[in-house]
Amino acid sequence: MSTKPKLYYFDGRGKMESIRWLLAAAGVEFEEEFLETRDQYEKLLQGGSLLFQQVPMVEMDGMKMVQTRAILSYIAAKYNLYGKDLKERALIDMYVGGTDDLMGFILMFPFLSAEDKEKQRALIVQKATSRYFPVYEKVLKDHGQDFLVGNNFSWADVHLLEAILMVEEKKSDVLSGFPQLQAFKARISSIPAIKKFLEPGSQRKPVPDDKYVETVRRVLRMYYDVKAN
Repeated sequence: MSTKPKLYYFDGRGKMESIRWLLAAAGVEFEEEFLETRDQYEKLLQGGSLLFQQVPMVEMDGMKMVQTRAILSYIAAKYNLYGKDLKERALIDMYVGGTDDLMGFILMFPFLSAEDKEKQRALIVQKATSRYFPVYEKVLKDHGQDFLVGNNFSWADVHLLEAILMVEEKKSDVLSGFPQLQAFKARISSIPAIKKFLEPGSQRKPVPDDKYVETVRRVLRMYYDVKAN
């Protein structure tokens, strides 16, 4: 029996992508089972694997874990990516929480209408450059260290790099006014485990396309239109 974590989700980013990023950053190999049909989803529901009737779900260390934040916290703690004490953990939680807020504007982007996508794209860039990136720029400038917390690589760094790359997909020069974040991006991207995950052929998922959107809608029976924030 495989001892690798097994991820149950769609063949696309969504809420599972941050889990893939964190496992990759920890150097942990994992397997994936992609949900493609309603029957697969129903089987997980009927088997009691989905505690709150939703994915992502990660099978790991004898547990079937749901709730994205709980899964990420467990991985971060297990692989020493969660700070050395409670104060550092609190800072990591704050920074991850802020990054999550920014990612929330991006998560549902693929499900929007063409008109709403243009409005949302502008909102994402506006929020990133006026509310979120300035915080991390200041943190890095003030303490003059390579990483966000305790001068050690942590979950907060992984999460921020993921968010930066996602926003750059909406506006390629979004970091033009943030020299600290430009250097941070280059520094974190060069860490061997991260560099490997960013290379072609890794388990990192591409920008969500129409096929991904249709699969999610079909499996979850999403028959309503998503509205922009």
